[in-house]
Amino acid sequence: MTRLAVLADIHGNLPALQTVIDDMAQYAVDQVVVAGDSINWGPFSRGVMEVIWKRRWPVIRGNNELYLLDYDTERAPAHWSRFTMPPYLHDQLGDGWVNFIAALPDTLQLRFRDAPPIRVCHGIPGDPWTAITPQSSAAQIRRWLRNISERAVIGAHSHIALERQVDDWLIFNPGSVGVPLDGEHSASYMILDGSENGWQLAAHRRLPIDISPLLDEYERTNFVERCGITAQLVIEEFRTARLQLAAYIEWKAKHHADRDDSLELLQAFRKLDDLAP
Repeated sequence: MTRLAVLADIHGNLPALQTVIDDMAQYAVDQVVVAGDSINWGPFSRGVMEVIWKRRWPVIRGNNELYLLDYDTERAPAHWSRFTMPPYLHDQLGDGWVNFIAALPDTLQLRFRDAPPIRVCHGIPGDPWTAITPQSSAAQIRRWLRNISERAVIGAHSHIALERQVDDWLIFNPGSVGVPLDGEHSASYMILDGSENGWQLAAHRRLPIDISPLLDEYERTNFVERCGITAQLVIEEFRTARLQLAAYIEWKAKHHADRDDSLELLQAFRKLDDLAP
């Protein structure tokens, strides 16, 4: 049997990652895989990458790695020019880690001797911005996975844990280590056991996390001053464990597309009953 720990969406939250590492010690895992979005949002992206590298964990890129690598290049969509966090993230990491991330794969096939191959991607194969969720239809999932020969698939991106069977595919999403978005202030990861009979979920772990070290580091690095409204919404996500930034962007595009970000707009967004902290 092979025991695999599956981590994803650490998002620069080094204290949460250390909590997970401490918890993993009881499971005697054979390997750890990180399914993308190791960086950004949290202020400790460099520290997270150092842990992954020192422990030799296989890791893939997610959409946040692409924000880092493609921002201010010809590859970036026009609307990315409004993003304020990539320069802050680049300063956290430095050129050495940026170049290391540039060489990471977007997908992996794990191929252990005593278990079937297992596919690892951040969202769906070929698209790190789309996640398989409980709301995804079986028809959608069949279309997304039609070229995937592996019967077990690890995805991430939604920050919501999932175990789901569709036809012969068994799909796992470990949730988010660093930025839970289901209202529960706890790091999420999974332990999978693999054998000749396939892969199965051995444990889904939720561990309380303390965001105060992140808030202290944000203050030390002038996060709000540098990144503006985006920074305030990111901090709100950590405080509420609920989606804030993407909801604000969608609301602004629908109701105030012609206006620049401002505290007035942010206050109006926060007054919405269904999104109020």
